[in-house]
Amino acid sequence: MRSINHRNSIFCILPPHILVEIAKNGTKAQREAAVLTLGTDHTIRTSRLSFSLLGGLQVPHMEAAGAATPQKQRTIYDCGQSQNLPGKMVRSEGDAAVADSSVNEAYDGLGDTFNFYFDAYQRNSIDNRGLPMKASVHFGENYDNAFWNGQQMIFGDGDKEIFTGFTASLDVIGHELTHGVTGSEANLNYQGQSGALNESISDVFGSLVKQKKLNQTADVADWLIGAGILAPGIAGTALRSMKAPGTAYNDPTLGKDPQPADMAHYLKTTQDNGGVHINSGIPNRAFYLVATALGGYAWLKAGQIWYDTLLDPRLKASADFASFANLTAINGSRRYGSGGVEQKAVLAAWKTVGVTVSTSAAG
Repeated sequence: MRSINHRNSIFCILPPHILVEIAKNGTKAQREAAVLTLGTDHTIRTSRLSFSLLGGLQVPHMEAAGAATPQKQRTIYDCGQSQNLPGKMVRSEGDAAVADSSVNEAYDGLGDTFNFYFDAYQRNSIDNRGLPMKASVHFGENYDNAFWNGQQMIFGDGDKEIFTGFTASLDVIGHELTHGVTGSEANLNYQGQSGALNESISDVFGSLVKQKKLNQTADVADWLIGAGILAPGIAGTALRSMKAPGTAYNDPTLGKDPQPADMAHYLKTTQDNGGVHINSGIPNRAFYLVATALGGYAWLKAGQIWYDTLLDPRLKASADFASFANLTAINGSRRYGSGGVEQKAVLAAWKTVGVTVSTSAAG
């Protein structure tokens, strides 16, 4: 049984280095919104308003559990620009759409993520035990973020000048909910390379949620995280690019996307828990390379290998890139055969990004 130790962690889609850049370079209103968001994020962490799936989870997977077909249980709340969670309940499972687009987008995004995990991997909600899915919208005033607090999703509306709101991006919703999946399985430490893997796994499956919803194959997917949340006039396409880390944005207010694409450019920093949102670009690109090398729907083979690795009991909470890469090679071989195109694609991808796979794992 794995313990959950994210007691003081919230998992935000918007990394602090972007907010810091806005606080330095933005207009007065933009700077105020960024500073307010940074302060809110800090308060949530330090006041222990973030929660976790307590006590660890021994996860019964569907093929072994013999359970009835899982059913979605969604509830959406409206904070009304306050920071009081969860807020007023405004839509629950089976209710018709309402006039508020943020409510409907959150409701649909939770459902799409639930459907993805069940259809692709027979997973019953975030914890594989049917955890009810909850979300609060309109959190705070001009709050420039969205996060998973261990129990639910929380969405800000953005400042409307740089960020237009966070419910419209399905990969953002899939990303944040995947932090719950990771927490209930590997519980990767949110620091350094293990933290960057935590972020990367959320990017991987967040992108796959969107790809499956759009019925996209790997060659036509955009491989962007947060596409559509940047306001008109901002020089960028998204928060991150899995295909080409470091190219998502280059804007006078946001700065330039700092993500490295390989280990030669790995950023050593004390900020952002050791650069968890920055260095995640390296394993992100590895996954993109595997998915495009194998072709077709990325969740079928590349995603299956990554999902098998996330569930692998040998994946330690302190895993670095190399140990994770080793396990993807082992799991690719176990599922698809040693020396097959799947394992070769995995080995080639990690080599391209400069992560060495051990001889025993490669064999």
